[in-house]
Amino acid sequence: MNTSTVEEPQLQVSCTTTLQPEHQLQLDAVDAQMSRSQPYAALAKLESEGLATEQHWVRRGQLLASTNQVAEAQEVFQALATQCGSAMGHHGLGLVYLKRGKLKEGTRELRKARELAPSSSDIRNDYGYALLLTGGYYDAVFELRTAFELADGQGAVRQNLAAGYFITNDRSGLAMLKHKYDLSRDEVAHAEKLAARIRRSR
Repeated sequence: MNTSTVEEPQLQVSCTTTLQPEHQLQLDAVDAQMSRSQPYAALAKLESEGLATEQHWVRRGQLLASTNQVAEAQEVFQALATQCGSAMGHHGLGLVYLKRGKLKEGTRELRKARELAPSSSDIRNDYGYALLLTGGYYDAVFELRTAFELADGQGAVRQNLAAGYFITNDRSGLAMLKHKYDLSRDEVAHAEKLAARIRRSR
């Protein structure tokens, strides 16, 4: 009797980065549903159109993660990272690992993404946040300040950077955010709570 098991074939993804006009229309429609907080509908739309490019597969991984299909999302991002050497693949894989509480693996993958796409504010922000979680506070502030400037002071990085300044007791950094970038009282309060939560988790 043969008791050997047959391994399932590895997921094959597209590494094509060239978007045809019809591909962009498909992705725009998916992004519109994502922006309306309709990830299940967006995933159905994406799967009905076919996954022709790397961007299609990145969206699929993101949508699988946001619909709590974390193992499937990990498989997609692992394939993108391995087969395409994709910064977005390593980025997504890092975020999946963080979501699963695997901080060491998540930080490693985000570092790879940062090396591949050093001018991505999203990647630098997420890598900086991972460094905050793992105790690399001053390196985290460097990454978050870089992400902050790349994003022109907009988005979630504002509060992550402020939290980093709270943790490192950088009063001049906090003053800069308040006076130059109009960090609101609510944002300051949220950042202070985030910093306290990160400290407690260490």
